[in-house]
Amino acid sequence: MNRNGIRIEGLRKRYGAGDTAVDALKNVNMTVAPGEVVGLIGPSGSGKSTLLKCLGAIIEPSAGRMTLGQDVIYDEGWKTPDLRALRRDRIGFVFQAPYLIPFLDVTDNVALLPMLAGVPNAEARQRARDLLAALDVGHRAKAEPSQLSGGEQQRVAIARALVNQPPVILADEPTAPLDSERALAVIRILNQMALRYQTAIIVVTHDEKIIPTFKRIYHIRDGQTFEEAGEGREL
Repeated sequence: MNRNGIRIEGLRKRYGAGDTAVDALKNVNMTVAPGEVVGLIGPSGSGKSTLLKCLGAIIEPSAGRMTLGQDVIYDEGWKTPDLRALRRDRIGFVFQAPYLIPFLDVTDNVALLPMLAGVPNAEARQRARDLLAALDVGHRAKAEPSQLSGGEQQRVAIARALVNQPPVILADEPTAPLDSERALAVIRILNQMALRYQTAIIVVTHDEKIIPTFKRIYHIRDGQTFEEAGEGREL
């Protein structure tokens, strides 16, 4: 696997201790190749969000191993000294809530991450404008987040996740607030990004409109993953 893939081996996450302990993840194994978009589905409480937060270095697993390309980032403890830089430079996030910065306009919400990574301001803003246009919110580039609808805010959040061209994107219900046309447009964009930049993308979803588009799907039940082939329907 090259530098952009994801490998998870025997990942576990336990909350609490003793008789009150809860195993949110029991034995998770998953591989996502560069250029691949996979779906992660399962009932509420099955461990989907916990898995994404472990992968995103937001919470620490209890055991197991996670590899990002050729770099082991977790093996019974974090192996990278700067988790903030890891999240900023190598992982793109899309959560159910957009988490936009209220005092920045839409363009600067998207451009902020590349600016922090050292990209010149003009280039960062042009990247942001290009993505906003692709996601059909280019006309809102100068608006503040409070002026956007819920669906528009989520599309801006997706643009922000894509703007640094990260090797990994973790998306938690990215199409939930969108209608069918725009939901499929988002998945098209994610697939294009995956292929163009050899990005590995995991999409957690309950959205029946997009599930048939995945070529591979991981089901998670009771904290464990089970792989199956998807339909891979053309977009």
